[in-house]
Amino acid sequence: MYDQLYLRNQGYVSVDLQQRIRDTRVLVAGCGIGSTIAEAAVRLGFDKITLADGDTIELHNLNRQAYDADDVGQLKAEALSRRLKRINPEAEITVHADWITDQNVNKLVSATDMVFDTIDFLDIKTITDLHDEAHRQQKPIISAVSAGWGAAAVYFPANGSDVCGFRQLFGLPASGSVENASYVKHFAHFIERIRTDLDPQVAEAMAKALTVMEDGTPCPAPHISAGSFSVAALSVTMAARILNQEEVIAAPYMISANMGNACQHGGIDLTP
Repeated sequence: MYDQLYLRNQGYVSVDLQQRIRDTRVLVAGCGIGSTIAEAAVRLGFDKITLADGDTIELHNLNRQAYDADDVGQLKAEALSRRLKRINPEAEITVHADWITDQNVNKLVSATDMVFDTIDFLDIKTITDLHDEAHRQQKPIISAVSAGWGAAAVYFPANGSDVCGFRQLFGLPASGSVENASYVKHFAHFIERIRTDLDPQVAEAMAKALTVMEDGTPCPAPHISAGSFSVAALSVTMAARILNQEEVIAAPYMISANMGNACQHGGIDLTP
């Protein structure tokens, strides 16, 4: 079944690369925007996927995430698993319908070869725990975000000893707990550094969201389907290039795909 299902990949995906894709175990950390990555991944041929998210689907998720009205109220990881199995019934989908914590992150990362990180930046401790563990286990991690009509992603290689890590990128302490770190403070500092490289509409939307969040209000940032599906296309393309041993721009550079501005693509230097 597998060969027939992915027959039309031929011409863009070699036989060897298709096998590497099939053999690679991936963790999708966050099944909001991550749902579009998971769907793009399974349609490319990834069939060993762990889905980790403790959130439930709400109506306002449907404008950009890979769910439909019948899924509202259900756990994202469980609903997404069913969707992926409808695409490839033979796919090995592991569901972790709970939040990632410092108690389970070791097990989740250990069971995979590559990590897609789309955890809400509001949860800076969980993201840091995930990146710390991936770095410790030398597992590559792709962190992607929707950015208006486009997307942006940062690639942290498996052997990241000589490159900028997540903590350095966001001005966090090199080690130790970040439980009391201010998301607004660190993310605002990050956005300010790259503001001139962002679409003005995206920069303005992010600035407004951060202003609202200063009082602890959950992230109200706007998102649209074009951005979500750009995240999926960008992330899965990066993963395929990594598995094909092609060059992929790594941290401290961010890869951007601004589909709303003449489809410009490029790398943004994020050096702290």
